[in-house]
Amino acid sequence: MPPQDETRAPNGITAGQGFADPHERRRAALLKSVPETDETTPLAAQLAEDARRRIKLQGTRFPRPRETRIFTIANQKGGVGKTTTTVNVAAALATGGLNVLVIDNDPQGNASTALGLDHQSGVPSIYDVIIDDVPLGDVLQPCGSVPGLVAAPATIDLSGAEIELVSMVARENRLRNAIREHVRARRTEGLEPYDYILIDCPPSLGLLTINAFVAAQEVLIPIQCEYYALEGLTQLLKNIELIRGHLNTDLHVSTILLTMFDGRTNLAREVAEEVRGHFPVETLEATIPRSVRISEAPSYGQTVLTYDPGSTGALAYREAAHEIAKRGAEPNTEHEGRDPKVAAEAEKEKS
Repeated sequence: MPPQDETRAPNGITAGQGFADPHERRRAALLKSVPETDETTPLAAQLAEDARRRIKLQGTRFPRPRETRIFTIANQKGGVGKTTTTVNVAAALATGGLNVLVIDNDPQGNASTALGLDHQSGVPSIYDVIIDDVPLGDVLQPCGSVPGLVAAPATIDLSGAEIELVSMVARENRLRNAIREHVRARRTEGLEPYDYILIDCPPSLGLLTINAFVAAQEVLIPIQCEYYALEGLTQLLKNIELIRGHLNTDLHVSTILLTMFDGRTNLAREVAEEVRGHFPVETLEATIPRSVRISEAPSYGQTVLTYDPGSTGALAYREAAHEIAKRGAEPNTEHEGRDPKVAAEAEKEKS
C-alpha cells in the first residue's frame, strides 16, 4: 500500500492524518475554494481572509487548558486596546465552549460597560472584594448575551482604592487571595472550574495593577501597530521582572497581540515585523484590525462578538482566542477542538 500523501492542507491539517474525519475534509475543501488574493486588491483580500477565518472557526469548540489560566491584560501605554482585548477575547473563549471569568480592575469600568454589567455606585463590585474582603462570588454578574461568561464589575468607588490600599497589610496580595478563595469555594461546591480568568487593569502602575500582576500567571500585552508601539514596553517588562523577583515568581509574558492593524500601510507591517522580531514566540499569528464595529460595540453594552458576530473584528478576536486556547490545551487529545457531534460521527464511522 503506497504511503499516504502528507501534503499540508490550507487549514494546517496534514492530509494523511486529519482527513479521516469527513467534517475536516469538507472544511479543507471549502478553504481550498477560497480564491487567493494579494495586497493589490485590499478589499478582496480582506473578504477572502474573513471567509477563511469563518470556515476554520465554524462549529469549533476550543480545547480546555490543563488548569485554570489567569491572565492580566496590561500595557502602560494608553489607547492600545487593553479593555477591548479583555472583553472580546473573554467572549470568544466563552463562545468556544469554555468557562471564563473577567475581573474589571480598572476604575473607569469600561470592561463592565462593554459586558453590559450594572456598575453604578453602590453595586457590589471588585472594590468590595479588595478593600472589604467580600467573597468574589458575591459580586459576580453573568454576561447574559454570552453563556459561560461571568464578570466582577468595577464601580467609581474603585478610584479611591489606591489610597485605601496603602495602609493595608499584604496590600499586593488581596486580589490573589480573593481569587484563590473563590476557586476553592467552587471546587468545594462541585462546580466546574474556570478555564480562563482575565483581569483588566488601568494603564498606570499603581497598587491595583500590582494586585493584578500578583494574582496572574500570564501577561497578555496588546500592542498597537503604530509609530509609538514599543514605547513604554521596555519599562513594562522591567516592572514585570520586579514583580517576578519579589512578589510572583510564576508571572511571565506569554502572549502579545497586535491590535489596530491595517495591512494596507507600510507602517503597520513594519511595526508587526519589529514586534515579531523581538518576540517571535509570544506574538500571536492572529492580528486585530482597525474596525468600526469593534469601536461601536461598547456603546451598546456588548462585545463585538454579540454586536456583529460576522464582522472582520469579531472573526479576528475569535481567531486570536482560538490560538490562545490551543497554546494552553491538554496535549494528545484526539478530538481536541472539534464539535462533540462531529467527534461522535467520526467515532461511529471508524466502528
